[in-house]
Amino acid sequence: MASSFLSFTLLFISLYTADGFRNYVLERCVFNSTELNDIEYIYSCYYNKLEIARFSSSVGKFVGYTTFGLKQADYWNSDPSQLALRNNEKERYCLNNIEIDYQAALTKSAEPYVVLSSTTPSAGQHPSMLVCSVFDFYPQQIRVSWIRDGQEVTSDVTSTDELADGDWYYQIHSHLEYTPRSGEKISCVVEHASLKEPLVTDWDPSMPESERNKIAIGASGLILGLILSLAGFIYYKRKARGRILVPTN
Repeated sequence: MASSFLSFTLLFISLYTADGFRNYVLERCVFNSTELNDIEYIYSCYYNKLEIARFSSSVGKFVGYTTFGLKQADYWNSDPSQLALRNNEKERYCLNNIEIDYQAALTKSAEPYVVLSSTTPSAGQHPSMLVCSVFDFYPQQIRVSWIRDGQEVTSDVTSTDELADGDWYYQIHSHLEYTPRSGEKISCVVEHASLKEPLVTDWDPSMPESERNKIAIGASGLILGLILSLAGFIYYKRKARGRILVPTN
């Protein structure tokens, strides 16, 4: 699995009330491992919501983006102590925090759970579709595949990207279009860093629980209706036998 591309940001904001303008700096560490060579330190200067100059450890100096920013970049680049300060931040600031992050969160993992369901494809050459939905896994990298009668399926399979839930967890949905065959066995296979071995979920072609519930509710309603009708009929017959006929002149 490819290593994830991560970054964290520390934001310092300094407000100046004169003329209503705002000036602030943004420091970022962009990395994909704890190796110093895989880390980039970025120091950006903003004025009135516009980035005017930036220092990047990959470039090793300030670069200006506006007329004022160009002048500031030249000024800072002419000061060896300013360049030494910024170049040192890659190791002092970024490396230390990245190692903490890796230990605190990035080495952790969360096992996924799988929901296998059937649906009818909106368009396609096959009459049936299975959907393998994988939820609540971390880290992001995951592999979802299909096995049919012991062989991996490589055609008529589509998958979404890993979708972020916004709470560090991810979900993914894989679709298999197929023509059902009697006695076949279809399984969804999930491989993830949190799992010691692949998670295999077999498709049960019997009626889904939701459909069984619908039929059970319908049958219960029918039986109840018959019981009420029978009770009403018996009550009517008993009332009819207890009536006394009075002759009329």
